[in-house]
Amino acid sequence: MAYDGGKAFATYLAQRRPQIEDFLARFTPRPEDSTVHAAADLARYLYEPLARFTASGGKRTRPVLCLLGAQAAGVDPICALSTAAAVEYFQSAALIHDDIADKSELRRGEPCLHVTEGTGVAVNVGDLALVTMSAGLLVDTSLENDTCLRILCELAYMQQRTLEGQALDLGWVRDGRWDVTVDDYLYMASHKTAYYSAATPLACGAICAGGSDELVEALFSFGLDTGLAFQLQDDLLNLVGDPADQGKDYRSDITEGKRTLLAVWALTHLEGDARAELQGLLESGTTDVAELARAVELIEASGAVDYVRSYAHELADRAKAHLEGIEIDAKASIVLESMADFFVERLG
Repeated sequence: MAYDGGKAFATYLAQRRPQIEDFLARFTPRPEDSTVHAAADLARYLYEPLARFTASGGKRTRPVLCLLGAQAAGVDPICALSTAAAVEYFQSAALIHDDIADKSELRRGEPCLHVTEGTGVAVNVGDLALVTMSAGLLVDTSLENDTCLRILCELAYMQQRTLEGQALDLGWVRDGRWDVTVDDYLYMASHKTAYYSAATPLACGAICAGGSDELVEALFSFGLDTGLAFQLQDDLLNLVGDPADQGKDYRSDITEGKRTLLAVWALTHLEGDARAELQGLLESGTTDVAELARAVELIEASGAVDYVRSYAHELADRAKAHLEGIEIDAKASIVLESMADFFVERLG
């Protein structure tokens, strides 16, 4: 396939997103008995906050990947809608809980749920999203029992890997760890992001469609590489992307002292005063524009930006290689290759 800069995937995303939105709207969790006196309070404190948060989702990339995985097996993607919705509810839970852990103020341009509803309510709402994804959607589904059980196992594995990545990310910050290596970061980011952002959704979509083990494995490997590339592009955009596109989050990774691959590479390759200065800026929590620019200047001087950008493209190329020789629906094959390009070329 000729390089298309991700256009085919962007088109597929736009075409499939309404199906996801419609399914989520029809299967929003609600109180079991709407006639009891407390039902209105349940809606106010639990169900409506989750519905609002989930409805405010972005491009629905992750659930669309479930549909793409099913199409890769040559089957109507509608068979994977319940699994796609489960993945989206996991995304809601992860973001709600992440915002609490990171003490974030904004999400999707609006105040975070824990800011508007309080931490206790937000934790509970995030927990509801996890219950909805596992029991509420997948137990009550048209999938065959064996397939449903396999999907549940895959999603449980995905959750565990994601929590492992989150544990490392949070723990390194809590303990002031700056001895993190490039390999440490790649392990953390693969677990925290790649499993649930690409690998598991694609594989689960193929499982829903009855795809071969060979196809499921190829899509999973493809997703691990593209999912990591997705995270690296996120990190690049946060530091050297368009400030207008990034909004108030622009260069927030420096303010929050995140152990991104950019920071890890820079601290590994800078020496003496330059290394000490960058570490000091990362530890300071600064929001000063000049200090943020200085941190980026030091990171760029280390060669980190060029290295991360190059490695992201290497991952995209490696991902495409996983699909070689695999029997895949022709249209899905085009979209998958375009997806690898999209993940490293997107601007937001």
